[in-house]
Amino acid sequence: MIERGDTLLAARGLTDAQDRLVTADEPLAELQLACGGDLPGVLAVPELLVLVRQARSMDLRIAREFAAHDGDDRITGFARVHPRGGEDGEGCELLVENWQRQPNALAGASEFAEQLDAIDRASAEASGRLDAAQRVQLVSAAAPDARELEAAISREPGRTWTDYVTLQDVAHRQPLHWRLLDGSHCTLPGSQRHWRVRLLPLGSVSTAPAGFEWLLVPEEPLSGIHSTQDSEDDAAAGHSRLIGSALTPVLRQPIARIIANAETIRSRLAGPLREEYTEYAGTIAAAGQHLSGMLDDLADLEVVETPGFSTAREKVDLADAARRAAGILGVRAQARGITLDLPEEDEGCQARAEFRRVLQILLNLIGNAIAYSPDNSRVTVRTHESRNGRVAISVADEGPGISEEQAARIFDKFERLGRDNDGGSGLGLYISQRLARAMDGELTVTSRESVDDGCGALFRLDLPTFPAR
Repeated sequence: MIERGDTLLAARGLTDAQDRLVTADEPLAELQLACGGDLPGVLAVPELLVLVRQARSMDLRIAREFAAHDGDDRITGFARVHPRGGEDGEGCELLVENWQRQPNALAGASEFAEQLDAIDRASAEASGRLDAAQRVQLVSAAAPDARELEAAISREPGRTWTDYVTLQDVAHRQPLHWRLLDGSHCTLPGSQRHWRVRLLPLGSVSTAPAGFEWLLVPEEPLSGIHSTQDSEDDAAAGHSRLIGSALTPVLRQPIARIIANAETIRSRLAGPLREEYTEYAGTIAAAGQHLSGMLDDLADLEVVETPGFSTAREKVDLADAARRAAGILGVRAQARGITLDLPEEDEGCQARAEFRRVLQILLNLIGNAIAYSPDNSRVTVRTHESRNGRVAISVADEGPGISEEQAARIFDKFERLGRDNDGGSGLGLYISQRLARAMDGELTVTSRESVDDGCGALFRLDLPTFPAR
């Protein structure tokens, strides 16, 4: 132990071939005991144990910062680990320099919970929205073995989510209180994997949530990459769906794990980390989310360009679809102080279309409006009754707008209008327009010069009315 006055400069210790701390200066010995270890005993300080194992297994000297927690205090220092050699390795010499003790400043419980929720969102392979009574409002299956669940909900919509899955180790009558079901495990129809359920409340949880974000997180990776049903569908259509049937299932799982692991590192859930490394992990997570979005866009592109692609013909309330899309994107808008001006609760506008596709278009339009609007501005969504058997819904923002030249090519494939750093693929509006036309509708944009208030852009989705006239 090296001291200067009342300041501790360094503490030494020795480990053996089984990574047990056999001797240690008093501060290091006290930290070993505080972390639940013994002396002698396996090194109980997590970051130091990792460094010792790396140095011994690779027979390399390692020098790195470390941190540990001792009660309400946080211990930091610079560790130097020197392997002592030998054919089987004889352990390491451990020197901790610049030993510092300071009050612990852990993240609050709410922040910690938000970080865990973000990890589960990144890992979920099926998700949806529930109302306050836990009835399914919408669902989207990203994994092929969750498609049967999606189909079952489409056949019998509006039931409690527990009616569509098989809960494990829960025998009580459903639905239970959402807090008792959050984190439960289940199996899905048509899936051999085990799934974990997350119910994330929407609105205030102090009384009763207004609804729930429903996440289904698989416990195992997908074993197969191309299901039999996919093969039969592709053969029947005479069209090869490389992205949606082959690449999407096999790529989605590792991308989700990359995002989840990066979020774990960024949020320091695995232990203390230097600030620059947390920023680097955040960059990795953002890149993973971009890749995931690109994968979704490419799969959708493949679908809409499949010969004979068609959509369902059902009754869709455009005002209700807009409110649901805004609910999904509400947190993103709130973070930038953007107000979403939506149709009133009692307002309805009936179209003949496919609800899932209409919602997909509105998520793209409202999401774009939020992305390209200034902070503290307004995004306005309105429904329009029109003659000749058509209805419409429009999305207007207060952003910089678009020129006539940009409006002429905004729906082109891979067109991003020179926005190279927004993380988009340039496919969202192209896919949205193809979906609109598949529903006998049309998606158009009004250029900046034509908008009544002289700023922003206005997108309008026209569809056949229901019932058809």
